[in-house]
Amino acid sequence: MDEGLEVYIDSIMRNKKNKHLVIQGWAYDFRSKSIPKISCNDSATIIERKQTNRSDVAMAKKISGDIKVGFTVEVEAKQNIDLRLKFSTDNAEKIEPIDVQETYPFIPETESGLSKAIKKNRKVLGYIKRNGLLATWRRFKLEQKKNTNEEYLKFIEVHEKWDYDQISQEIKNFDYQPKISILMPVYNVEKKWLDKCVQSVLEQVYPNWELCMSDDASTDPQVKKLLTYYQSKDERIKVVFREQNGHISRATNSALEIATGDFCALLDNDDELAPIALYEVVKKLNEDATLDLIYSDEDKIDMDGRRFDPAFKPDFSPDLLLGTNYISHLGVYRTEILRSIGGFRVGYEGAQDYDLVLRFVEKTTANKIAHIPKVLYYWRILPTSTAADQSTKGYAFEAGLKAVQDALTRRNIKGKASHASGNGLYDVNYEILKNELVSIIIPTKNGYEDLSRCLSSIVEKTSYTNYEIIVADNGSDDPKVKRLFQEYQEKLKHTFKVISLPIPFNYSRINNLAAEEANGSYLLFLNNDTEVISSDWLEKMVSFCQFQRIGCVGAKLYYPNHTIQHAGVVLGLGGAAGHPHHTYPQGDFGYFGKLEINVDYLAVTAACMMVKTSDFKQVGGFNEELTVAFNDVDLCLKIYELGKNNVFLHGVELYHFESQSRGYENTPEKQARFEEETQYMQDKWAHYIANDPFYNPNLTRTAGNFSLRDGI
Repeated sequence: MDEGLEVYIDSIMRNKKNKHLVIQGWAYDFRSKSIPKISCNDSATIIERKQTNRSDVAMAKKISGDIKVGFTVEVEAKQNIDLRLKFSTDNAEKIEPIDVQETYPFIPETESGLSKAIKKNRKVLGYIKRNGLLATWRRFKLEQKKNTNEEYLKFIEVHEKWDYDQISQEIKNFDYQPKISILMPVYNVEKKWLDKCVQSVLEQVYPNWELCMSDDASTDPQVKKLLTYYQSKDERIKVVFREQNGHISRATNSALEIATGDFCALLDNDDELAPIALYEVVKKLNEDATLDLIYSDEDKIDMDGRRFDPAFKPDFSPDLLLGTNYISHLGVYRTEILRSIGGFRVGYEGAQDYDLVLRFVEKTTANKIAHIPKVLYYWRILPTSTAADQSTKGYAFEAGLKAVQDALTRRNIKGKASHASGNGLYDVNYEILKNELVSIIIPTKNGYEDLSRCLSSIVEKTSYTNYEIIVADNGSDDPKVKRLFQEYQEKLKHTFKVISLPIPFNYSRINNLAAEEANGSYLLFLNNDTEVISSDWLEKMVSFCQFQRIGCVGAKLYYPNHTIQHAGVVLGLGGAAGHPHHTYPQGDFGYFGKLEINVDYLAVTAACMMVKTSDFKQVGGFNEELTVAFNDVDLCLKIYELGKNNVFLHGVELYHFESQSRGYENTPEKQARFEEETQYMQDKWAHYIANDPFYNPNLTRTAGNFSLRDGI
């Protein structure tokens, strides 16, 4: 470990506008573990100073990735003075002389694509405000690798070449042809949008539908004329005219009152359905007539009819649903249940669909909820739309929060809902019913700096007190590590123990043997090259893991440069399994908010993973045939097949100094082992690799950026 105060100047440049010097570098006092103050001699003035994270220093010097050792200072200094920068802590001081007479390069002023985007896009400015310029630049580079909307339009051309004759023949052969009632509340909508909306219903290939329109006492006289005209045009169109304006919940309930269909589909009065929408729904019902709720993917459509921004959704995800209304459009509900819960509730306007689906799913089971991974609904974006300007719809987000809190109350779950980082995103904090013991299992072999940082972060930051630490020592021979063990044994007494396992490295076996020595109701598998960030990390993990329906609970892990290393696992990504949102910057919302809410995935990484001891034992622990790779994914899948959900928790944050412990697959032996373990996954879990239910078949299998899939 380095000792004393170290200072490094990486670059000196000059601001072309004011000729100030801009000096960048890093400084840190390793003895006092403090960041030095920066000052200069009286003949110069520091105009601005900024401390930054330096992942390269954190990695090289084995210090916390959270320490802002980097600096940028802007100094006003005259050409004829002797400039000296002073770096000082309570214990040390260093002087760095700067030659002001030197000819330093000017800071580049070229306008990048990001700069142009910032000028044009209000959202980019908001992103910078939330996350900073560096994170914005990283996200900008990621977006450049994703699909453009032109590519999405090409995707539409390829995948929406429907053979209507063939579909019509298929419909005739359906054994089950239920009536679908389309519920549409109407209020002062422009004729051109209502025309397009109704026309999209009339163009449905599946014929057994009725359109139930409810006019909510529109003040525009043209609306009544239009609705009367539509009603006369097709006997399947029914209209009810409300005498008083009651807003969208009451209006939709009026449409529900005149519905006679087995199922009800929800349609806003300026949106459009894909021509095959109802056909796809009934096709799904012919596969399983017991389904109660069916939903599809969706996109947006602008005033010129141009489609964009597709939302490709996962299959039913109960934890995700408590974080956002991802089901949204197209939603088709069994009428009997819809009526049994009283339809839409007044007082939830703006989030009435969200409140409805939260109540509806409580009256059915997961196996009766189906997802159609096709874009069947086009959400019209007008200047007044929620999606066009969410800042104008604060009431809707408050209604959504109320709906989530109500769901917890109805389900007799002790917890509090709150707004998450983005509009329409919600967080749920469950109350821990019993503070049971957590056994934190940390495998290691030497790695003093990594292990020391990991242990100190647990002990110094963790607010949950009922835990024990079990270090699974895989043959350490470093005297410093031995002294570290002794130090923590003296400090933590019986809550810290070291198990000596001098066996050939096998991650699964090491953890299985350590788990046999654990006393906790929960096992927390933790890599030695991690560092705790959030003090309530264990509370959050226990609060989810306590539910019988929950299996494995995972964390959000960052590289030291504050980009995403892990935020859930997707099967089939990169071959067997991979990480979505990989290298996204800290603070990013992710794909439709998935980095800022809790999300159901098939698997999470055992670099930081909690599981009930009983579940772990029931499935036989880690598969010891998988010595290094995929053992955590395999464990998660075995527990998932017990009927439990595995959940990624966005608020459990740690750094992960990945690859310091094990290294890369850089030898023929390691490569051969990795190929064997990959083959095991493909043999045993082929159905999940082919179609991960918590991903979407339209999304890429080669990157973690949720772009469109190639070759489908």
